[in-house]
Amino acid sequence: MTYFGRSGGDLSDIDLAAEIADGAGRILQAIRHGSLLDDGVLGDTGDRLAQAWIAQVLHRYRPHDAVLSEEAPDSTARLSADRVWVIDPLDGTRDYAAHRPDYAVHVALTRGGQPVQSAVSLPAMGQVFRSDTVEPPTDSLTGNLALSRSRATPGMFRVAESLGLTPVSLGSAGVKTMAVVTGQVDVYLHAGGQYEWDSCAPVGVARAAGLHCSRLDGSELIYNNPDPYLPDLVICRPELAEKVLDALN
Repeated sequence: MTYFGRSGGDLSDIDLAAEIADGAGRILQAIRHGSLLDDGVLGDTGDRLAQAWIAQVLHRYRPHDAVLSEEAPDSTARLSADRVWVIDPLDGTRDYAAHRPDYAVHVALTRGGQPVQSAVSLPAMGQVFRSDTVEPPTDSLTGNLALSRSRATPGMFRVAESLGLTPVSLGSAGVKTMAVVTGQVDVYLHAGGQYEWDSCAPVGVARAAGLHCSRLDGSELIYNNPDPYLPDLVICRPELAEKVLDALN
């Protein structure tokens, strides 16, 4: 779907998603300029300013769409909406505040509980991944498995050992998912608690790249629920999906 932007240009949904992800990422990078801010102050400032900018852009270009964002008040109106944007203005706030590179911006448009257009920006790496242009990983399997730096559970390490995979600790869910997309790791597992905004856009990009995406029990990931808590997921190369799910269950 294409809309006419008030500034005088046509922006499709995926173009808008990518522009938002890229623009918010540039804002976040600018806020880290010169290490003038750090720790919690930096994280809070990044969350707040990126959210404010994204909210204004969506209001300008998609005023009739609903929004679910980590940094905005929730509304039950989204539950009956056909089009719902699921946003994480700053995924990996701890890593961002620590001046590490593995943080991300997540922007997804959902319909019927599924992401239909998604963009993930990795601002510190200068990359924006779009669901309309992403390609499947072509490299050989690496033998690596991505886990959360801060919330990996003992069970995830046991699964890695049973699969003969080497755990790699990374920050943002978007960074870990894009590591599978780009072939740096083969599998990303998470069981330590997440919300819909943590995985929606990354899953949209990963699915477009032909990767397997599901809950740890193999069930479907569904978005725009009354309770946005969505605590676990597995994203992996499709040829490993059956083996990974067997190890998990």
